[in-house]
Amino acid sequence: MTITSAVSAARQILTRLHDVMASRSHAQAKLNTVVEVIAQGLDSEVCSIYLLREGMLELFATQGLAQEAVHVTRMAIGEGLVGTIAGNIEMLNLAEAAAHPDFSYRPETGEEKFHSFAGVPIVRRERAVGVLCVQHMDPRRYEEVEIEALQTVAMVLSELISNAGLVDEEEAAGLSPMMIGPQRLSGLTLVKGLASGAAVFHQPRITIEHVMAEDRDAELQRVYLAFDKMREQIEKMAAQAEFGVGGEHEEVLETYKMFAYDEGWSRRIIEAIDSGLTAEAAIERVQQRTRMRMRQIDDPLLADRMHDLEDLSNRLLRIVSGQMGTAASMGLRQDSILIARNLGPAELLEYDKRRLKGVILEEGSLTAHVVIVARAMGIPVLGRVRSLRAAVREGDLLLLDGDQGNATVRPVPAATEAFEARFAKNKERQAAYAALREVEPFTRDGTRIQVLMNAGLRDDMPNLALTGADGVGLFRTEFQFLVSATLPARERQTRLYRDVLDSAGDKPVVFRTVDIGGDKVLPYLRHNDGEDEENPAMGWRALRVALERDGLLKVQARALIEAAAGRTLNVMFPMVSEPWEFDAACAVFEGQRKFLKGQKKLLPEAIRYGAMLEVPALAEQLDLIAPKLSFLSIGTNDLTQFLFAADRANPKLAERYDWLSPAILRFLRRVQLSLAGHQVDITVCGEMGGRRLEALALMGIGIERLSITPASVGPIKELVRKIDLPEIREAMAGWLSAPPPSLREALTRWAQERGIECD
Repeated sequence: MTITSAVSAARQILTRLHDVMASRSHAQAKLNTVVEVIAQGLDSEVCSIYLLREGMLELFATQGLAQEAVHVTRMAIGEGLVGTIAGNIEMLNLAEAAAHPDFSYRPETGEEKFHSFAGVPIVRRERAVGVLCVQHMDPRRYEEVEIEALQTVAMVLSELISNAGLVDEEEAAGLSPMMIGPQRLSGLTLVKGLASGAAVFHQPRITIEHVMAEDRDAELQRVYLAFDKMREQIEKMAAQAEFGVGGEHEEVLETYKMFAYDEGWSRRIIEAIDSGLTAEAAIERVQQRTRMRMRQIDDPLLADRMHDLEDLSNRLLRIVSGQMGTAASMGLRQDSILIARNLGPAELLEYDKRRLKGVILEEGSLTAHVVIVARAMGIPVLGRVRSLRAAVREGDLLLLDGDQGNATVRPVPAATEAFEARFAKNKERQAAYAALREVEPFTRDGTRIQVLMNAGLRDDMPNLALTGADGVGLFRTEFQFLVSATLPARERQTRLYRDVLDSAGDKPVVFRTVDIGGDKVLPYLRHNDGEDEENPAMGWRALRVALERDGLLKVQARALIEAAAGRTLNVMFPMVSEPWEFDAACAVFEGQRKFLKGQKKLLPEAIRYGAMLEVPALAEQLDLIAPKLSFLSIGTNDLTQFLFAADRANPKLAERYDWLSPAILRFLRRVQLSLAGHQVDITVCGEMGGRRLEALALMGIGIERLSITPASVGPIKELVRKIDLPEIREAMAGWLSAPPPSLREALTRWAQERGIECD
């Protein structure tokens, strides 16, 4: 079936369905005719409709299965293929139905002779009220255009079935048991922080009352006007963004704007109108397709781009329906926690920052564009909270704990009091840490510990002055690449790096060359073979990408050298495994410095080269590159997973291996000792250095430079002033020589005995 024939078939079915449902026949007779019409229109041997009644999916009509099964065959939500479709609100397309793990054979239907199966949910107000399915004797997967025709018909059926009173609307849209009493919801921390407020739904539900179009041309005109208005809104928001010209947020909005003008998206909506749908129904139809595709996408960056597209679909639907009242446009009346399936960066910028205290998403990921914006706004975000909208009602009190990765809905008074006490204590602590901003972190024995901060955005740089950090020990340059729709031009890179150096003033900044690949995939920069890697963390990423695509590194090298003119440039290469990789990367920078010198350009006063120790193999060859190194940064996040062969993205292993394991600490101590006598600064980067107990252990093995998140700078500076280095180093030497059953417990006791507060 071609796209044209699918659209034509859907239009013919819709026309006939309209006539059937407008007739004076009783409801059952209408449904019996409906399945005949659909089976004939889609050239299907079986067509069946299951409807939700008394909590069960009941076979209401069929063409091709045994008629004796009608009103007899019933399945619970989640039971069998039909129950799975309704439970997940997603389609199934199977060449061999019996091979699916959820297949449930019902002998009364006589379906054993049919092999292929396709089914789609009949959705009403975002809940499944039934299932429409087709079957064939021949084993085959249905073409995408056939599935789309089936989904279009299912949309119309939802309205017709509802108008005929064939489903229990109150049951389908009623309160979930989860909406009664207190509930604890768990998710993924996207931006840390604590917040409380009333639940506000980002998007008030829009109910599509009319699905079938009376006048195709009028519907097309409505959607064309809506597209124009939506694009005008996006242009206006991009021009009014608060974060200044040239920031990463501007690049995010440019990517977002690109989708607003995407011809493929608008063409699919127009095709849906051509099949006989109203403008609202056509947008919702394409949006359902996007949601189903999102569930099948493993690539986090591509999934985020699909979320941006859904955000635009929601905006377009509100415009075309005339229901423009989002929570942002109506205004927040009190401290609020925003609730959404997902959120686009532009929509977050519409909210009043004085009232918006936090965000909870059903979906979302660490690489999402909205997370970059929220972090700059200082708003905690919790993502991947399952059954969010089934558990929260508008106006419910919410306690959002972005530090622990959970939220409490409708908390009991005792829980609210405890949260408020913790919030107040957190405020007191932050004030105490802020008071240390101008205080240099010396240990009790007079040793100066360097406490630096990590950054990745231009908007992170004010934290340097706010925290009193000694500099930026790690500036992640890849963020600029991740929020851009195309490879960032050299001029844009130069502008960013120069702004960062200007913000830092006299304090040093260590720029890490672009670390992409692994979990940071760029759609515009793919591996040559185009195949997914089985273990991307140990694959084509970081310096390996930069050396193979040397044009990428050359552009970045030139941008960094030009930006650092008249200053010292500190540049660090990620994931160095062999000395030759470090030498090759240095050669690229030296080549660009020579070129710019020939162009009579102003050059940096000096270039200091460093490497990130993440791959254990490099530790065995440090003596070979030590004379060339100015500094070494130990990336504990990747190093830990490589040492233990434990994927840090695997939730079963995430907490299994302790940073205070003797294996980690012995390894780090050996690295530190191997560079003794060399003029090489050793810094530990990553989460390990930002945790008080782990930082205590690191100082105990001789580490005197830590690069951590801005929020950790104050707590670590406060810790440093309580430590006597000779004492902790003696204790650590004993523990690593003869490890106790739990080094963490031993170190905790040691700290508590000296009045040192741990995490």
